[in-house]
Amino acid sequence: MEIAEILKKSLLFSGLENEHLSEVAAIATRRPFARGESLFSEGEPAAGFYLLAQGSMKLCKVSPDGKEKVLHFVHPGETFAEAAFFGDGKYPAEARATEKGEAVFFPREGFMGLLERNPRFSLNLIVSLSLMLRRFARQIEELTFAEVPARLAAHLVELAERKSTAFQGKTYLDLDMKKGELASRLGTVSETLSRAFRKLKEEGLIEVEGSRVVIFDMEKLRNAAGRRPA
Repeated sequence: MEIAEILKKSLLFSGLENEHLSEVAAIATRRPFARGESLFSEGEPAAGFYLLAQGSMKLCKVSPDGKEKVLHFVHPGETFAEAAFFGDGKYPAEARATEKGEAVFFPREGFMGLLERNPRFSLNLIVSLSLMLRRFARQIEELTFAEVPARLAAHLVELAERKSTAFQGKTYLDLDMKKGELASRLGTVSETLSRAFRKLKEEGLIEVEGSRVVIFDMEKLRNAAGRRPA
């Protein structure tokens, strides 16, 4: 797939005319990566930002004692590290691949030149960063106030809305990360996460078979998550 076609699938570049997409594509480079590879480390000077084309990427921090905290999982079509353009100009976290894939890299200097020449880029960047801020604010709220089963329910609802298969009134989805990583994402530990899965199962909301989750009643799962239907 050509870079311009990849750009069209991203919120940041949505609404741009082909001429402007070509300008962005001209400064961008493709960046394939292997599972476990880091695109950048926390504190590293921000040379630019990325758009995930294929695969999966996690943004994480590692504490001095070696414990990892996952801040966000990036999915195809999403951009990441835009905020590094501002502030102190350093990447605030590490970006590590959870599976093989490819990203598109936008160098800082070249992209800033496009922003200066085209106000639409600036507007789209503001929208993208606003949505990211809203997502992180919701995550902080869930980690602060919600019990683990509610956090898990909210994650399953979000995942189902993004990619799932419905059949005979049931919703089928595959977890997008290992359970240990999911526990970190939800601000808990594996044992507590297992109890949360068991609680949702005992309430008749889900069934779990390895990484496959079957949701029996999406509305009730939303209620368990404390969310209204999308």
